[in-house]
Amino acid sequence: MSLRVLTGIKPTGVPHLGNYVGAIRPAVAAASAAGTESFFFLADYHALISTQDPLRVQRSTLEIAASWIACGLDPDTVAFYRQSDVPETTELTWLLTCVAGKGLLNRAHAYKAAVDRNRAEGVDDDAGVTAGLYMYPVLMAADILLFNAHRVPVGRDQVQHIEMARDFAQRFNHIYGEHFTLPEALVEEQVATLPGLDGRKMSKSYDNVIPLFAPRDELRRLVFSIVTDSRAPGEPKETAGSALFQLYQAFADRDEAEAMRAAFAGGIAWGEAKARLFERIDAELAPLRERYQALVADPAGLERLLRRGGERLRDEQARPFLARLRDAVGLRDLSLATRVEAGVADASKPALPVFKQYREADGRFHFKLVDGDRLLLQGDGFASPRDAGRIVGLLKSGAAAPRVDANRRMWLDDAAVGAVAEGVDVDDVLGALERFAGEGG
Repeated sequence: MSLRVLTGIKPTGVPHLGNYVGAIRPAVAAASAAGTESFFFLADYHALISTQDPLRVQRSTLEIAASWIACGLDPDTVAFYRQSDVPETTELTWLLTCVAGKGLLNRAHAYKAAVDRNRAEGVDDDAGVTAGLYMYPVLMAADILLFNAHRVPVGRDQVQHIEMARDFAQRFNHIYGEHFTLPEALVEEQVATLPGLDGRKMSKSYDNVIPLFAPRDELRRLVFSIVTDSRAPGEPKETAGSALFQLYQAFADRDEAEAMRAAFAGGIAWGEAKARLFERIDAELAPLRERYQALVADPAGLERLLRRGGERLRDEQARPFLARLRDAVGLRDLSLATRVEAGVADASKPALPVFKQYREADGRFHFKLVDGDRLLLQGDGFASPRDAGRIVGLLKSGAAAPRVDANRRMWLDDAAVGAVAEGVDVDDVLGALERFAGEGG
């Protein structure tokens, strides 16, 4: 399986230049990387947690979908869909809720922050806190686990949610067998942060943003309102700490940036520098703006595109996977049971042993093969869940022939991966692995 990267996009209105440079442009570029499956979804269920304005949710979903496509996201080469068009997400949320620990949810940052605010105001801990806010981490876990994403690009403040998704997946796997990949947070430490009109970080909270698709005249007006110092024309100017230079650098290539740096040193007038910045930004955004306006003007076309993306994912992945999970937890077609006595299902076909993955206190990732309560194979510790999962995949698929040495250590090629449990016949373990391969892994 190729590397799966899943990105959730909360519909919160038209993005600004900071969103474009820091998130949209790099994500679109990364989506074309070889060996990567990219999933992008509009998190409209999540939007309901923070707003009860139906028109705002609808309009924001339209604008965000149009924005990403206008910026180069190709729905024909990536999975691009609306969260609410894949109802398997909400069914999986319930299955995960039944294994999620309430104590863990109590420690979620957003919930704790709400409780802290209530306590500071002297009201009940849960005043104004909806179950949606409290259950947000479980819904987010369902988004990720439904498609067994390997990596999820997030800001550092969202890492906790990925760790919680891993915890829910591990608990489910432990109870019902190996079904979920354990996701990893992909934190981009070098994400570009653009300054706003006043020099602070560009943010709607500071009211200092430049909207991504501002009309040309408005874009020019906003660029010319960027705060600069009082240095006169002909007087050398510093690039360090200059919001104007940082914005120019975010859109220019290396040669253009060096030319602007030289112009700063040569005393370029602020008006001329702003004119250059405006033209450079507009050169990149003008075709995107035109495409965005055409998309927004055709909401029916966007609706068809999103529905098509959701249906394709449901048919190819979500429905079959949820069918497996429903069977795993016992939500089964009773007519297919040949014998049900005292709550015990037909045992004419022995159940396969189960691989379980988990993390030890030392931070390393392990797996084990068990048959009921009987341990067959104890895996070694690995640096990442992906490494442990890769070994499990090889053992289950039969793609690599395992061998066991005189010390009962199991090897794949020239790498030791675990040890046969004490008191267990080696042939029993190898036979169990053959059964996995015979069942298609």
